[in-house]
Amino acid sequence: MSVALYARGGGGGGAKASAARRPWAPRGRRRAAVVLLLALAYVAGLLVFMLGGGGGAGGGRAGVVTVASLRRRRAAAVPSPPTPPGSVYRSHLVFERLWPDIRDDAATPASAAAATLSSTSWRRSMLMTSHYQNPGELWAPCINRKLIRSELPPSNGYLMIEANGGLNQQRLSICDAVAVASLLNATLVIPAFHFNSVWRDHSKFGDIFDEDHFIETLKEHVRVVKELPVDVLERFNHNISSIPNMRTKAYSSPNHYMQKVLPKLRELGVVRIAPFSNRLAQSVPSNLQALRCFVNYQALRFAEPIRVLAENMVERMVKRSTLTGGKYVSVHLRFEEDMVAFSCCIYDGGLKEKIEMENARERSWKGKFHRHGRVINPEANRRDGKCPLTPLEVGMMLRGMGFDNTTSLYVASGKIYNAEKYMAPLRQMFPLLATKDTLALPEELAEFEGHSSRLAALDYTVCLPSEVFVTTQGGNFPHFLMGHRRYLFGGNAKTIKPDKRKLVLSFDDPNIRWNRFKRHMQDILHHSDMRGTAFRKPNDSIYTFPMPECMCQQDGMI
Repeated sequence: MSVALYARGGGGGGAKASAARRPWAPRGRRRAAVVLLLALAYVAGLLVFMLGGGGGAGGGRAGVVTVASLRRRRAAAVPSPPTPPGSVYRSHLVFERLWPDIRDDAATPASAAAATLSSTSWRRSMLMTSHYQNPGELWAPCINRKLIRSELPPSNGYLMIEANGGLNQQRLSICDAVAVASLLNATLVIPAFHFNSVWRDHSKFGDIFDEDHFIETLKEHVRVVKELPVDVLERFNHNISSIPNMRTKAYSSPNHYMQKVLPKLRELGVVRIAPFSNRLAQSVPSNLQALRCFVNYQALRFAEPIRVLAENMVERMVKRSTLTGGKYVSVHLRFEEDMVAFSCCIYDGGLKEKIEMENARERSWKGKFHRHGRVINPEANRRDGKCPLTPLEVGMMLRGMGFDNTTSLYVASGKIYNAEKYMAPLRQMFPLLATKDTLALPEELAEFEGHSSRLAALDYTVCLPSEVFVTTQGGNFPHFLMGHRRYLFGGNAKTIKPDKRKLVLSFDDPNIRWNRFKRHMQDILHHSDMRGTAFRKPNDSIYTFPMPECMCQQDGMI
C-alpha cells in the first residue's frame, strides 16, 4: 500500500519532499556558475600572460584583451622587412674585417727602388692620363682672343651686389657681377660679403682677394671702384639699405637685366641686388662667358697673406711626396659637423651623435628640419648617395682603387666632426696624410683662424696642382676646382668623383672579401671620369666646364 501510494507520486508525501528540495536547487546552480567563472577567468588570465599582458604599450585596461590590442600584438609579432642594401652605415664593420688584408696589401717603405719607380709610373699612367684622351685633343686657355675689347662708354651708374655663402659661392657671385656690370655698362662697387650663420666668417673682399689686382686687371672691361662715391651716398642719407634692391630670380637671363634693371639704374644712378648668388643664367652670349672666365682665372687672385702661405704649403707638400716623385693626391672631405647635421644621415655614434646633430641643426637652421610636412629619411638618403663619406670610407675607397700606403695625401676640409674617432683609420691607411694644420705652423695659421673662407683659400691652392683631385660630396668648392684644373691642365686634369650609390652597397656587406671589394672600387674609378675632355652643356656651369667658351683646341693663346 505504501509502495503504491509512493508510486502514484501525487500524494501529500511527494509534495512535501519536493518542497523540501527547492531551497537547495538555486544554491547548487550558483556554485556551478562560480566554478565556471573561475575557470574562464583562469583561461583569460593565462591568455593575457601568454600575449604579454594587457596593460602595456599595446594593451588597453589592465587584464582586458581587445580585438584592437590583439591586432596590434599580431602586427608587432610579424618581423619588419629587411632594409634595402646600402641603407645603414656599416662601414666600420667592413673596415674591421678587411683591415688585415688592406695592411698586407700595402707596399712597404723598404721596398726596392725599382718597385717604387714602377708604382710611381703606374700612378702617373692611371691618374694623369684620361682613359679616353686622344693625344691630338690638346686644349689651352684663349680668353683674350675671345673677349670683345672696345673703349668703355660713359657709365650708366653704380651696381652694388651682396655675395653670400662660402668662398666659392662668393667667387661665383663676383664673376657674375662683373658680367652683369658689363652688360649694363655699370660701374661695379667692390662686392660686400654677407655674414652667413653656417660659415661664420666676417672677412671682407680685401681680406680674401687682392683688390688692387682685381681693379687693375678689369680696367679695360669693366669699371670697378672700392666704395660708392659720397655724393651718391648722400642722396640716400648715407644709408645703403635705402638704395632700391632689385630682387632678381635665380638664373635670370640677360634680357631681364636689360629690361628690368637697366631703366632703374639710369633713373637713380645706382641699384643694389641682394642676394646675388646664381642670379645670372648659365648660358649667356660668348663674350660674357669669356668675361666670367677672365674674372675667375685672372682677375681674382688671393690676397697676399693667403697667397704667400699657400705657395709655401704647396712646396712643403711636394717635398713630403718624394716616394711619388713630388706628386700627391688631394681629397675634399666634407665631414664637418654642419655638413653631417644638414644631411640628416645616421652614422655609428648612437644617442650622443643624435643629440649633437639635433643641436647643430637647431643652431644653424632654427627649426627648418621640424617644419610641418618635412619628411626625413636617413636610410633613403644613404641609398641615394646623399650622405657625406666618412674619412674611413674615403680611405677604404682609395686603397681599394689601388693607392697604397706610400701615397701622399692632402685632405682639404673644415673641422672634421668627431675627428679623433673618424680620422684615425684614414691615417692608419695613409700614414703620409697631410692637412693645412700639419703643413703650416700654428703661428702661420693664427691670422686665419676663425675665418673659414681664408682657410678654404689655403686648401683650394694646395689642391689645385695635385696629381689627382678626389671630390666626395659636391658643392661649389669641388665644382670650381675641377673647372680651374681643366683650364690649367689642357682640359683633362684627373678627378675622382665616385658614384656613392654604388659605394654604399660595398660598404654595407661586413662579409665582403678584399679582392671583391677592390674590384668594386676599381670599377667605380673607371666610371668616375669616363668623359675625359668634358664640354659644357647648356645647363652646365662655365666655372666647372670652361670648354669650349674659354679654351681653344691645340693652338690656343693665353
